[in-house]
Amino acid sequence: MKRLIAVAVLAICLSFGSIDAHGFTLTSDDLGIQLSQAQVYSGFGCTGSNISPVLKWTKAPANTKSFVVTVYDPDAPTGHGWWHWIIFNIPGDTTGLKADAGNPSKKLAPPGSVQSMTDFGKPGFGGACPPRGDKPHRYIFTVYALSMPKLEFDETASPATIESALNRNILGKASLTSHYGRK
Repeated sequence: MKRLIAVAVLAICLSFGSIDAHGFTLTSDDLGIQLSQAQVYSGFGCTGSNISPVLKWTKAPANTKSFVVTVYDPDAPTGHGWWHWIIFNIPGDTTGLKADAGNPSKKLAPPGSVQSMTDFGKPGFGGACPPRGDKPHRYIFTVYALSMPKLEFDETASPATIESALNRNILGKASLTSHYGRK
């Protein structure tokens, strides 16, 4: 019975991304429990710097051919959350992203990677900007290790399109969650 409970707990944790059997880990010196003004959007009444954070990952699963990084706010009052960043076709030997790699015009993202459409209506990183008075929103930064070297999409691909392709090719994932709210 104890073994059955332990297996059930492990299965639940794996489905939520809390534990990765391979030790695949995502870290960032730029992210804390609360996002800083650097990661807050500049627009829609928010006055942040809109800079994507430094992200680093270790112990990617064997046979990883490429990575995808996403930032998602499940608390956005849209009925489906809000996609803040999607970057894919990150080469499989990459171990992180530089600060402001989410700004396509600066060309700081790894060569060959593609930043696709977000819910802001354009490619690239869009920082936090929850409605005033909402409880602090969760911003989930996730790196996915994929079994294929390239997703055949361009910067016009929707979050749903990328998410569908991810679900068929994930070898592992690692996530970090930060919060942000406006008074």
